[in-house]
Amino acid sequence: MFVETTSNAHAGRKVTSRQYWPALFIAAALALTIIPSKAQAQIVDDIEVNIPSQFHAGNVKLPAGQYRIHLDDSDLTVMEISSADESTSALFQVEDTKTDTTPAQTELIFNKYGDRYFLAKLFEEGSSCGSQVPQSRYEKRISQQSMEAQQHVPAHRREQHGN
Repeated sequence: MFVETTSNAHAGRKVTSRQYWPALFIAAALALTIIPSKAQAQIVDDIEVNIPSQFHAGNVKLPAGQYRIHLDDSDLTVMEISSADESTSALFQVEDTKTDTTPAQTELIFNKYGDRYFLAKLFEEGSSCGSQVPQSRYEKRISQQSMEAQQHVPAHRREQHGN
């Protein structure tokens, strides 16, 4: 059996690479407990929603219509929104957020400035934890020029069909 050795500066003793495995295993286990899992993510299920007016999601302007929203599996701070016919798609950043009252239904919350709508928050039915979309530069500029209101748009979890 081949055992690689490396010299150690302490008293001329040799250390085998096998002695590093327990420390490496402990470091890996610790790292995995720190990284958030999808089970702890704010929005876990895909969401389907009919958005009645043109709107902004992050830096992208989208037309009114039927959409599907889901969390990016590789980056829990990114969500994707796609039109039902898959002709339009965009990625946008999200952060964790909480609400004081647990929503009775899955919903999207839009900030409204005049006739402009900006996706602001997403919540799943029965969970006070959700996702918040950081304001884009454009939304920040618009918000300084007009009054803000909020519009709640009901949504629902997407039915899973053999996926």
